[in-house]
Amino acid sequence: MSDAMPVPVHLDKVVEGLAGNPALPPELVRRLFAYRRGIGSVAERPDLTDDMIAEIIAVDDRRLTHSLALNPSLPHAFRMRLAEHPDAGVRAALVVGADGAPRELFEQLLCDPDVRVREHLAEGDHVPADLRARLAADPEPNIRATLAQWWTQAPEPVRRLLLTDPEDAVRAGACATYYRRLPHPVPPADLLPALLADPITRAGAVRHCTMDAETARWLAGDPDEGVRQELAAHPALPPSVRDVLAEDPSLRVTLRIFVRQDTPEPTRAAIHAQISSDVPLVDWLNDPQILDDDTLERQLMNKLASLELSALRLPWVTADPLPYVDSPYACFRASAALSGRLPAPVVTRLLNDEESGVRTTMALHARERVDPATAERIDRSYRPEKKTRWRPADDFPLPADVLRRSATDPDPRMRQLAPRDLDLPVALVRRLARDPEQMVRRAVATHPRLPTHDLTQLLADSSESVATAAACNPGLPPRHMHQILALAGL
Repeated sequence: MSDAMPVPVHLDKVVEGLAGNPALPPELVRRLFAYRRGIGSVAERPDLTDDMIAEIIAVDDRRLTHSLALNPSLPHAFRMRLAEHPDAGVRAALVVGADGAPRELFEQLLCDPDVRVREHLAEGDHVPADLRARLAADPEPNIRATLAQWWTQAPEPVRRLLLTDPEDAVRAGACATYYRRLPHPVPPADLLPALLADPITRAGAVRHCTMDAETARWLAGDPDEGVRQELAAHPALPPSVRDVLAEDPSLRVTLRIFVRQDTPEPTRAAIHAQISSDVPLVDWLNDPQILDDDTLERQLMNKLASLELSALRLPWVTADPLPYVDSPYACFRASAALSGRLPAPVVTRLLNDEESGVRTTMALHARERVDPATAERIDRSYRPEKKTRWRPADDFPLPADVLRRSATDPDPRMRQLAPRDLDLPVALVRRLARDPEQMVRRAVATHPRLPTHDLTQLLADSSESVATAAACNPGLPPRHMHQILALAGL
């Protein structure tokens, strides 16, 4: 059978894939420096020599230099050279890839005139604390706001500066309901009255304040839905105000009442029914009658409430799980599955729960009870609420016999697992390389037992991701690497 390489349909993607191929010979790496398309990923290779790095800098191509700045293996001397680069995007990328860099690099970039550079410094946990603290006095409010969101464990003097900043955006970032890092900060007690009085910081301050009946009634009437959400979750919420918020027009507020331990069961059931029966997203998106922004925003928030409901995990249920293992609410059963103290019959029941999220949660917290058959069943029926690359088989590797059987499975999700067997028979590898589903071909494109003929056919695949993966395969013969570069004019 001929190993002649067909012309790739997505030549640019194949070249980019080749740039990341760990078996690419040094002389071919150098030829890629002349490539003027793609994102310059060859400059992110970990095996670049000092001579190669100097050559990339001398080429002075923005894509290449930007990728080089992101390279975590870049020697410090070259980082210092790039800190003087005239392109602010390159200097900003340098900050992103500079974890573990010496202090002098950050000192030099701290006064960079470009906002993007200082913004990345504000985000960087690898920046020395005393240097990062200086950004609390940066003249650009966006930098201070970024610092407030990302540096949640900043020293108290820094947090105080940000919490009392004259700019609304900075205070909002410093006293928020969501931060970019955990754990979330707690405001100094003496600042709480002012933060609660300020509409900009009120929602973020609610969870930290001492709650009395008068304050609760005042906050329950706040027009800001975020304030009412935080109030609904406050542990000291008076029952009378709780019952008012259970009728709130926002489902994201009533959801906070749903998860409270002190919520009466009839109220909980009513809220659950309301959230679960809300108008499906696809219905109102295709409904020409819904035109006004307020309705659109309200429906979006309601859809978010439905998604949040499925993802909820309640610590108080986990602490006392047995009363909730048969709950009508999947999030309660999943919370019970987190316990780690469930009797064997209950574990078995939850491993067979009708909801994928419950089964998966139980499996992750009772690993010793998950045999290969259970692992296969849970992965086969896994249905995440939102898009994710993770699947149960990542945590529960399936044995070789199951992987080989999955190569001919009717479900392409299961066929996608077969290449995880590195000793997969060549006949099955070749079969998967011709699979009608691109995600299966993508999974097998880097398999070490993929014959050269089949590998070269995948280089010409109609799917960009498949062709790119094939070019990354270390088993690609050097003669085909040369052909690819020749086709690209390199």
